[in-house]
Amino acid sequence: MGKKEEFLECEKPWVYWSLIFVAGWFGAYTFMLRGGVFCNAQTANIVLFAIAIGSMQWKEAAYLLVPISAYFVGAFVSEYLGKTVKKFQFLRWDTLLLGIEALVVVGLGFLPKSAPDQICQVALNFICSMQFNTFRQVKGVPAATTFVTNHIRQVGSNLAKYVRNKDEAAENRVKIHGQLLLFFALGGVVSAVAIQLFSYPSIWGSAAILFVVFLRLAYVDRHNEKERLAQVPHGH
Repeated sequence: MGKKEEFLECEKPWVYWSLIFVAGWFGAYTFMLRGGVFCNAQTANIVLFAIAIGSMQWKEAAYLLVPISAYFVGAFVSEYLGKTVKKFQFLRWDTLLLGIEALVVVGLGFLPKSAPDQICQVALNFICSMQFNTFRQVKGVPAATTFVTNHIRQVGSNLAKYVRNKDEAAENRVKIHGQLLLFFALGGVVSAVAIQLFSYPSIWGSAAILFVVFLRLAYVDRHNEKERLAQVPHGH
C-alpha cells in the first residue's frame, strides 16, 4: 500500500473554505455598496467591453480596461513574487499574500461613501486575481477561491459519475466542490447582514478572517513546515 500523500497546510480544506467565504463577502459588498458589480472575476467585464467596442462606446470600453488590467497585473505580480519570495525561505508566498490582502481590505473599510467606487473595485480585482492564481488545489483537487461557476459544474458532473458508477473519487469531488459552494454563499449572506448593520466598514469582517488564516499559516511556516518551505503546492 502506497504512502499517503501529505498536503501542505495552505492546501487544506479549512483554508479554502475561509478564502471562498471571504470571496462571497466581497461579492455582496461590491454589489450592494460599491457600484453594483462583482469584482471576483472578469467574465462580465470582458462581455461589457466587447459590447462597448461593438457599440462604439469608446469611453466605456476604455473604462472597462481598468478592472480587466488590474486582474491581469494581479496574476502577473502573484506569479512573479511567488517565485521571488520563495528564495528567502521565511514565509510562503501563499501566507504573505493573505497578510497583504487583509491590509488592503482594512484600508478599503476606511474609504468614505463619497470615495469613487472604482477604488474599491480595482483593489479587489487585483487581490482576487492574486488569490485565484495562488491557491489552485485543495488536497490535490483543482479549485478556485474567488468564484463558483466551475464548482457548480463539478458538483453536477461528478454527481452523475457517482450515481452511475459509485465512483469514490467523484463522491469526494462532489463533497469538496459542494462545500466550497456553500461557504461562498454563506459569505454573501453574512456580508449582506453586516452591511445592514455596519455599512461601509462591514468589509473589516472579511479582513479579520484573512488575518486569522494568515497568522495560522505563518505559524505553520515557521514551525510545523519550516523544513518544507521549498515544497511547491499542487497545481503550480
